[in-house]
Amino acid sequence: MSDQIDRVLVCIPTYNERDNLPLVVRRIRAAVPGADVLVLDDSSPDGTGDVADELASADPQVNVLHRPAKQGLGMAYLAGFRWGLDRGYDALVEMDADGSHQPEQLQRLLDALERADLVIGSRWVKGGSVVNWPLHRKALSVGGNLYTRALLGMPVHDATAGYRAYRADALRAMGLEQVASQGYCFQVDLTRRAVRLGLRVVEVPITFVEREIGDSKMSGDIMRESLQRITVWGVHHRADQLRGLSQRREPTWHEL
Repeated sequence: MSDQIDRVLVCIPTYNERDNLPLVVRRIRAAVPGADVLVLDDSSPDGTGDVADELASADPQVNVLHRPAKQGLGMAYLAGFRWGLDRGYDALVEMDADGSHQPEQLQRLLDALERADLVIGSRWVKGGSVVNWPLHRKALSVGGNLYTRALLGMPVHDATAGYRAYRADALRAMGLEQVASQGYCFQVDLTRRAVRLGLRVVEVPITFVEREIGDSKMSGDIMRESLQRITVWGVHHRADQLRGLSQRREPTWHEL
């Protein structure tokens, strides 16, 4: 964690975000001018990939990775991580394309990364907040994170958050080739891997702003995948704990 962070790559998955993407990229470039941007477009039918190419042609710090089909948030980020790790970036950032993750708060995450391996932009720690969410969606997110924290035993308040920064070495240690999570449980998967490895995870409060343009990508299938995977991980975690307890015993008389 003492290594200096010089090169930062902001990974932005896109699918039908042609109206949002130029706004978000412009804000990133203004907020953290030294950071590079990688747009990961899953063959958006609305032409988002063409918009990304135009942005890249006008700015050498903007790059585009065209993917053949929509394969899920997790797979897009994994492709972006591999791209960035292969090119020697020191830190890799996850950020949504819809403006819900404010680029003006990115420097806050990068500053915290000086003393951490993973920094999560958290909605549910002191100082964090959500703007323009209905009560039922807030309850779903809070409840999901409480369930995750209780089942997996992780000291993290917002394990499902998608605004985060990783040190490159932390990602290399996580075994990304074994990650198969498709949707938003991808965030939980990488968080639990970091915690199990003993990496330093820090939560930084952010203000999450609901998108104003376009449609949310959240769906019932994504929520079901998250619930199923987190439950399975939790069962394995508790089983591991029980095995650890069963192996502890008082020494017999001849061992004293």
